[in-house]
Amino acid sequence: MGLADDTKTKQVIIVRTDVEMGKGKLATQVAHAAINAYRKTRQQHPRTVSRWVEEGEKKIVLRVDGLNELMELKAVADKEKIPNVLIRDAGLTQLEPGTITCLGIGPWDSEVLDRLFGHLRLL
Repeated sequence: MGLADDTKTKQVIIVRTDVEMGKGKLATQVAHAAINAYRKTRQQHPRTVSRWVEEGEKKIVLRVDGLNELMELKAVADKEKIPNVLIRDAGLTQLEPGTITCLGIGPWDSEVLDRLFGHLRLL
């Protein structure tokens, strides 16, 4: 997951691959995760968000096979006190109401995110 550049912060979005979604639905869920994680981080750590914006707002989208793995990763982020949000679908189109589709994390320190989540595969 690490990239050879000078970016010190990034945002991570982790998507469940066991939830069947069309491409548009998937894009929408990832967008919800990015925006809501950004908002939460901005409230708690505005300097981190400012640095992230200055660096170009780097994001990476990763995948997990199911809900249990996603919840384990949320617990890791919580333990490390990294701002994160679970995205639950409203159920207006393709999914049942309340279906957890993805997890938005940060923006946060890239090295920390790589250490915690670098074992995951890109979506």
